[in-house]
Amino acid sequence: MAQLVIVRHGQSQWNLENRFTGEVDVPLTDLGRTEAKRAGEKLKGYEFDQCFTSLLHRAQETLDIILQEMGKQDLPIIENKALNERNYGRLQGLNKAETAKKYGDEQVTIWRRSFDIPPPDGESLKDTAARVLPYFQSTIEPLLRKGDNILVVAHGNSLRSLMMHLENIGSHEIVEVNIPTGVPRLYQFDLSFHLENVMYL
Repeated sequence: MAQLVIVRHGQSQWNLENRFTGEVDVPLTDLGRTEAKRAGEKLKGYEFDQCFTSLLHRAQETLDIILQEMGKQDLPIIENKALNERNYGRLQGLNKAETAKKYGDEQVTIWRRSFDIPPPDGESLKDTAARVLPYFQSTIEPLLRKGDNILVVAHGNSLRSLMMHLENIGSHEIVEVNIPTGVPRLYQFDLSFHLENVMYL
């Protein structure tokens, strides 16, 4: 039975400051490192064949801490831009509360949570899925189908688009889905690559 575990990176500095982060490369906070360490503790005893992460430091550092905690620093890691966080365009770096005051709560909620309406000069979740899913299907899924266990450490929106695909979540329902930082989510597949079980660890 193949296993896929996805983990959203630990808290970043701009998560803490309530800023739109997107593809800006910001570091983890001390809490983020603690969250990554906790994730590694939860994953002790799990065996992985391959790890995937984005090109952004907060995801890479989270993965490094997880593997260190598991004692599995020798696992192969593939980094790819397809797993990067969605680009928030002109909102990147702005404080979310201040942006809501400027544009109105409703407009900012649409930019943040709708499936197919992008922020100015940025990506929607639909745009993000258009790069995440082809990469998953061409590179990660074949490994799972042959029985490999895979660990993916990435970002809220790149992982939400993957969740939509794996769990058949609709474009209206995904609006309500939040992925907590640093909490592993386990997918177990049978030999026919049917999803048998999914849960947070």
